[in-house]
Amino acid sequence: MRSADTVAELVRRQWGDHRIGLRDEHHTLTHHQVAAGAAARAALLVDLMPPVPGGEPHLGILLDNTPEYPLWLSAAALAGAAVAGINPTRRGAELARDIRHTACRVLVTQRAHLPLLDGLALPGLRILVTDTEAYRELLAPYGDARPGDAQLGPVHPDSRFLLSFTSGSTGAPKAALCSQGRLAAAGASLVSHFSVGPDDVHYICMPMFHGNAVIADWAPALTAGAGVALRARFSASRFLPDVRRFGATYFTYVGRAVQYLLATPPGPDDRAHPLRLGFGTEAGAVDAARFRERFGVPLVEGYGSSEGGAAIQRTPDTPTGAIGRAAPGDDLAVISSDTGEECPPARFSPAGALLNATEAVGELVNRGRSPFEGYWRNPEAEAARLRGGWYWTGDLFYRDTDGFLYFAGRTDDRLRVDSENLAAAMIEHILARWERVAGVAVYAIPDPVAGDQVMAALALRDGEVFDPAAFAAFLAAQRDLGTKMPPRFVRVMRELPLTATNKIHRVALRRAAFRCGDPVWWRPAQGAPYEPMTPGAMSALLGEYTAHGRTPP
Repeated sequence: MRSADTVAELVRRQWGDHRIGLRDEHHTLTHHQVAAGAAARAALLVDLMPPVPGGEPHLGILLDNTPEYPLWLSAAALAGAAVAGINPTRRGAELARDIRHTACRVLVTQRAHLPLLDGLALPGLRILVTDTEAYRELLAPYGDARPGDAQLGPVHPDSRFLLSFTSGSTGAPKAALCSQGRLAAAGASLVSHFSVGPDDVHYICMPMFHGNAVIADWAPALTAGAGVALRARFSASRFLPDVRRFGATYFTYVGRAVQYLLATPPGPDDRAHPLRLGFGTEAGAVDAARFRERFGVPLVEGYGSSEGGAAIQRTPDTPTGAIGRAAPGDDLAVISSDTGEECPPARFSPAGALLNATEAVGELVNRGRSPFEGYWRNPEAEAARLRGGWYWTGDLFYRDTDGFLYFAGRTDDRLRVDSENLAAAMIEHILARWERVAGVAVYAIPDPVAGDQVMAALALRDGEVFDPAAFAAFLAAQRDLGTKMPPRFVRVMRELPLTATNKIHRVALRRAAFRCGDPVWWRPAQGAPYEPMTPGAMSALLGEYTAHGRTPP
């Protein structure tokens, strides 16, 4: 089949296809019904949002993963509108800022999220509440609409389609732009790469306000004519039952979703399912191997941000732990933050341990033609991304002598210990080998004198307790754990704090540091045994900060 130039064309192709196209716990729609529902919503949208000089055709969606979400995505594509996915974990002024910043004229939501909007200043915003009789009555007159009947303006590959908020670890999140053409091309690329076909079923359990679910899950399903199954919110306990019920063959993940799946009780039927592939980021080599061993499903770690500025593709010869090589057309380099020059290639021990992390890890930069389409009304952020004519990803990588790239974390997660640069993700990958932990987060806290110190939060497996001597022995046995990498502080938690996209909430961890309600162990001196952080020890430590004129965490 000829590739599509726009998402609208992909939606139109569903017309007349009476196979099952969209399901959740309560609904089953054919592809044809999806196209018809999208056409009805597009016609309603055009009536609600007539062209206005200077008025942006932007639609906000504040929904869980219900069928209304992909229906409104499809409707926006047909109408020539753009969708801003609104994060329901945002509150108050931050939530209002996201809606106002993206110039939304209509907001689609559900009754459960109405309390989030109480008292917010949102002048001129039309709100549609999908699970109400009023909404059904409003939509009813448009039931005979066909795809293409109603448009706000011409639809072409450059038409703005997504305003996807970045995670926003610091400051207000940025809204990355994605056109219909870029999303259609991304879907086609994944279909080709993973051999997605019309008999596949894509399970979307990651939130659809995030780029991962739309770009890596919904778009390839739409491109291939595959089915889509929805889970309103990610649930580790419901994952396998859903997969079996819907016949799911493909899913995407981000952050710690894989760790939560591995933490569920093992069962004799863990491999009794139709899944053939998981695609995502940040699972880590250790947990990816555990997942494949337990569930029989390979996890493919990919790389490609919502901004679309750089992409890495996995090939059959990609080594364990690597993401892959630069995608065609990308000229990717790993650049040192200290010298501005390209980092030397990684050197590995016979066991595969990285031996020269300090010099090999740098920021991934695309020196070629970048598909980055910019941020909505944020020229400063765009300029920071496009310094010197290159696209700077904000992510740390290292490269082997064959050109394979390995993820090493975010630039925001870099630590500087005794004048040595360290990547938090590198330390996390090592600590994740300890059989007692279910999750690990490594982050910097200020050193009382200069630079940073390493702190780790450990979420232990059920039934495990923190044994400081056993942990110290484990650290000593890791040959690739550099002398500056062992955590001075260890926070023992029941579970790690997560953002709405299942990524570790590092800002919250850094903010609390060692002054938290959980047990904290620390080494008073390098190489000393771990001791409990007592009130007296904390008072003495805080005194060190004061003595050196540094602000304590």
